[in-house]
Amino acid sequence: MSPFDETLLDDEGQRRAVDSTDMLRALAGAGAQVRRAVTTVAESDLTDLTRDRPRAVHVAAVGGAEAVGAVLRMLVSRGGPVLLSAEGSGPLPGWVGTLDLVIAVSLSGRAEGPVRQAREAGRRGARLVTIGAPDSPLADAAAHARGVHLPVEVPGGHSRTAMWGLVTAAVLATSAARITDVRPEVMAGVADRLDEQAERFRPDAEYFVNPAKTLALDLSQVAPVALGDGPVTGVAAHRTSAMLARTARTPATWGRLPDAAAQVVACLSGPLAGGPRTADGERDVFADPYLDGPAGPQLGLLLLRDPVPEVGDDPAELERHNTAQSVADHAEATGVRLLEHTASPGHPLERLAELVALTDFAATYLAIGHGLDPATVPGISDLHLPRKASE
Repeated sequence: MSPFDETLLDDEGQRRAVDSTDMLRALAGAGAQVRRAVTTVAESDLTDLTRDRPRAVHVAAVGGAEAVGAVLRMLVSRGGPVLLSAEGSGPLPGWVGTLDLVIAVSLSGRAEGPVRQAREAGRRGARLVTIGAPDSPLADAAAHARGVHLPVEVPGGHSRTAMWGLVTAAVLATSAARITDVRPEVMAGVADRLDEQAERFRPDAEYFVNPAKTLALDLSQVAPVALGDGPVTGVAAHRTSAMLARTARTPATWGRLPDAAAQVVACLSGPLAGGPRTADGERDVFADPYLDGPAGPQLGLLLLRDPVPEVGDDPAELERHNTAQSVADHAEATGVRLLEHTASPGHPLERLAELVALTDFAATYLAIGHGLDPATVPGISDLHLPRKASE
């Protein structure tokens, strides 16, 4: 891979030559996606979803649409009344039946797994919501099952840049079914937060006022571990790992506290952490960081955090904060590069939107800085992957 070249981000001509499909513009339209999806859901007949609450929910989604399942799981885990599973490439789970709801998601409407599962859900008599392109096999599966199809179309056609249109449709559909409790006003706040971030991260904003460009530069210098300090930031960390791999072609592991605390702390004293070591394995505080630095990539901890708890908050929130702070302190003590970003207060979806926007833009800038088209993945067409669903 070519070295990271900051000038590719600031020169519009060079940037557009690399970002051939204008992925940055597609990311900037996330707020508009939310508003269009709110309108689409409001104009759809969701009567069948409102008659009674399903026993359980299964989300069928693959690739860039997998974020839908992660977001719904986050919302349901915060006190939702039903069980939720998410898996889109295999067969429809055997337990799905007439009492359950299946949500199948595919931006193109042709992903083989979600379409197959949607058709099987119809055969079993389960309630069905499909989300994706109109006039597609997925929409046809909903029609045959007397389900609901929520059309979502995103300019550019990248599922990675369509997250918020797909998520909004799914969240509002599950709210109609009384599985989650997210009103359109909340999604309006999410759209506003996404617009604010798009303005901050716009390509013509200089480094010193553009945190996404700064983060891209930082990420170019480390082997990143994306770590969330709780349920919301855990979803953001998972999304960050996927975007760094698929968009910037940078391998990145991820985790969520407290579950991942032990494995992350272990890595902080591993071969990629810190700098030179003494004979007994301790960090050499007298080593020159430039002359004696590690020859290979150095570990970097990208810590995504929720706001600092206030007096009177749930004690579990204070424990979450303290755990994250102890990991951050340990990283700095071992010489690991610490990249910290804290979301502003707001609804969990607003906080998630803020962090996802930052890392989505950063991953795209990272790709461009390396001279890589963020929308393409050379070699993927040679792999034996599931075929597109037939008409």
